[in-house]
Amino acid sequence: MSAILTVARKEFRDGMRNRWVLAIALVLAMMAVGIAYFGAAASGGLGFTSLATTVVSLSTLAVFLIPLIALLLAYDAIVGEQEAGTLLLLLTYPLSRSALLLGKFLGHGLILAVATALGFGVAGIAIALGASDVAIGELAASIGLLITSSVLLGWVFIAFAYLISVWVTEKARAAGLALIVWFLFVLVFDLALLALLVGARHGGDWLPYLLLLNPTDCFRLINLAGIEAAQAFSGLTVLAQDNAFQPGWLMLILVGWIIVPLILALLRFRHRSV
Repeated sequence: MSAILTVARKEFRDGMRNRWVLAIALVLAMMAVGIAYFGAAASGGLGFTSLATTVVSLSTLAVFLIPLIALLLAYDAIVGEQEAGTLLLLLTYPLSRSALLLGKFLGHGLILAVATALGFGVAGIAIALGASDVAIGELAASIGLLITSSVLLGWVFIAFAYLISVWVTEKARAAGLALIVWFLFVLVFDLALLALLVGARHGGDWLPYLLLLNPTDCFRLINLAGIEAAQAFSGLTVLAQDNAFQPGWLMLILVGWIIVPLILALLRFRHRSV
């Protein structure tokens, strides 16, 4: 365990030194505040709108940005070390391959968690100061749920990035596969599910459960399905409004999405030649 924490601290310090935390937090904060403030632009106004509309906007932003940031942060975690010639050196230390990979994952996960909390936290404070009719308790609960689920979503795609990184031998190929994973889960899956929804005129009761096969849709369900006013804006997640998809269970499903690719990455890394 001490070896894992040592590697995690090293990765976190490197992330701080490379300004990853600051860059991610600034991007999330600026875009979140901008989207929340200009949410009423389509209707010819400016300023913060209802909490439901703001949560929908921020959740949509997180669905597109968080997975991409996570993949870019970690796609070269192993293959980059190998190309730089430092992986073999690391493995000469009294450090198992599992400890190395888990430590790197924990470090990258902490970078993303801190940056996400700072970014969306700043947005929450801006909304609280700028909106006159928003209940502070409800806003804090919504932003807290958004931050927690965003961190879990980011860890899912960090795990995918690690699986890619231990499977390929070139950084360029890892970057390409990372973009493919992003397109599949963020864009293509929902389009395919929409086509199924249009085609399934009868017996489509099983369609809501297909949302659980995509971590980004689990994230949407966590943040949107529980808000009645948000269901008019939530796209495919409206399929699940009559189902017992509780946030707690959906959080556990996201945890499962983290564990499975991470275990596969560990198994692959143990048998990978350096």
